[in-house]
Amino acid sequence: MRESDPRCFAGLDIGGTSVKSILVDASGNLLGDMVEVASRVKDGYEATFVQLEEALGLLTDRAGRRQSDIAGIGLDVPAPSSNGVIRVQANLGADWVGTNIRDEFSARAGVPVYMTNDGNAAAAGEYAARSDCDAGLLLIAPGTGLGGGLVLSGGQIYEGSNGLALEVGHASVPFREAGGELPDCSCGLTGCAEAWVSLMALRRRLGIELAQDKWKDHALNASDASIEEKAYQLRDYAENDDPLAVSLFKEQAFILGYAIANWVRLFDPGLVVIGGGLSEASFRDRYMAWVIEGFEDGSWPIYLENPFDTQAVSTQFEWARGGDSAAALGMAFVASEVFG
Repeated sequence: MRESDPRCFAGLDIGGTSVKSILVDASGNLLGDMVEVASRVKDGYEATFVQLEEALGLLTDRAGRRQSDIAGIGLDVPAPSSNGVIRVQANLGADWVGTNIRDEFSARAGVPVYMTNDGNAAAAGEYAARSDCDAGLLLIAPGTGLGGGLVLSGGQIYEGSNGLALEVGHASVPFREAGGELPDCSCGLTGCAEAWVSLMALRRRLGIELAQDKWKDHALNASDASIEEKAYQLRDYAENDDPLAVSLFKEQAFILGYAIANWVRLFDPGLVVIGGGLSEASFRDRYMAWVIEGFEDGSWPIYLENPFDTQAVSTQFEWARGGDSAAALGMAFVASEVFG
C-alpha cells in the first residue's frame, strides 16, 4: 500500500453498556486512540446505529480523517448471528432479532460492513495484537458466562457454516457435584462448561461450599451481602490466599483446562489465549498453572509435546493482551483484510 492511501477501516464493538471503536489505516496501523460512547442496545438497533455514527465521527475527527475515507467497517454484536441476522435476543432490544443488522448498517453508513459476534471479534483482536503469530489462535474468555473464538492460521475467523460455531461454554464436561448431579446451565442444558467456569458458576459453587461445616466460620458466612456480591468478592479473597477462594478458582481453572483439551483435539490451534478479568488478577500465574494441569489431565501427549521437536510444545498458553479494546481492534483488523 502507498503511504498516501487515504483509506481507513473502523472496528466497532457493541457491548451492553458501551460501544468501543478503533480506526486503522490501509496498512493496519492504529489511527489515534480507542473511542468509547454509550450503548443503547436495549432501545433497539436504530438507537444503537446513532451511537455507532457518533463513534465513527469522533474517530475520524480525532484522527484528522474524513468519514468518506472509511472504506470498510468491522462490527461485532453480543449475540449469535448468521450472515448478518441476529438469531437470539440475549441482552439486546427485541427488534434486533431477525433483522439483518449488517446490511441495514451498511446501507446507512454507505460502506461495506463485516459482522460477527463479540467472542470472534476478541479472538481476532488477540491475533492482531501478535504480529509474530503464525499458528491458529483459540481464545477462551471466562466472565459472566464462558465465551470464545477461533482464528485460523493466516487470520481468518472460523464461524462455521451458519456463523454459530465456537459456543464453547455449552460444550459438555464430565464433572459432577458431590451428590452426583450435573449442574444446570443458563442455556437450559446440564453439565455445560459454563456451568463450572463463569461468574454464575462461582455463585453456585460458593453457595454450596459456604453451607459446609468446614467453612461455617468463614468471613463470607458472617456477611449479610447477597451471594452475587459475595461471588464478586472472591477474587479479592483469592488474592489474599484465602483457602476457600483459592480452592474454588483452582477447581474452575482445572475444569477449564480439561475442557480446553477437548477443543484442542478438535481444532489443534497451536496457541490458546485466556481472556477475561482474571488476566489482571495477582494470582493469574497460579490460575494458568491450574489450567495447564487440567489440560494435561485431559489431553493426549501429542498435544503437549511436539512429536518432531522434543524441545517444543504443541500447544502454547498465553494470557490475553488486547484488554478492553481487543474486539474493536479485531474488527478493524478484519475490515482492513476483507475490504482493503
